[in-house]
Amino acid sequence: MPEAPTYAPLRDMQRPGYKAMWIGICLECLEFTVFFAVYFTARWHYPQAFQEGPTRLSTLSGLCITLVMVSSGFMLTRMVHHLEAGRRQRATVWMAAALATGLVYPVLKIFEWQWNLAQGLDASAGIFVVVYYYLTINHFIHACWGLMGMAWILVGLCAGSYSADDCRGPQALAIYWHATDLVWLMIFALFYAFV
Repeated sequence: MPEAPTYAPLRDMQRPGYKAMWIGICLECLEFTVFFAVYFTARWHYPQAFQEGPTRLSTLSGLCITLVMVSSGFMLTRMVHHLEAGRRQRATVWMAAALATGLVYPVLKIFEWQWNLAQGLDASAGIFVVVYYYLTINHFIHACWGLMGMAWILVGLCAGSYSADDCRGPQALAIYWHATDLVWLMIFALFYAFV
């Protein structure tokens, strides 16, 4: 009978990224928990507004943003994979692709907000729109921090600052971006898709 594989104790395994980034992600999750509590409280008190509200938003914009966020997250995983395997040039290409794709997000979001304003969806348009802006503007800020992190990591990769032996910075960035992706997927589900 073959022997069962043995694994290192959990305490001996190296955590990807940095402890500070994990703390930051936990705080981000806590922050968005509060934001989503605001959403559900408002939805509870104004069910009609939240039933009608999504029909006023551009579902196509939400879908395009979802594709951009998830695609750039995939590219970050490829970047980390290649960097961990010692292929820094390929990692740099994937990082550049992730940044280029991620930069489409703020462009799409700004166009969507302009479209919303042209449709009369401003702060005076009711509680649904106010909560929508509350969550999407906060997500926008977090995603822009992630894009700045991508630019920083790309510069570091080009300068040779990261290698298979030192890839915690890129790992931390990828983890942060995936957390931001998860928040967006919840926003997409609550405001655009499953109403």
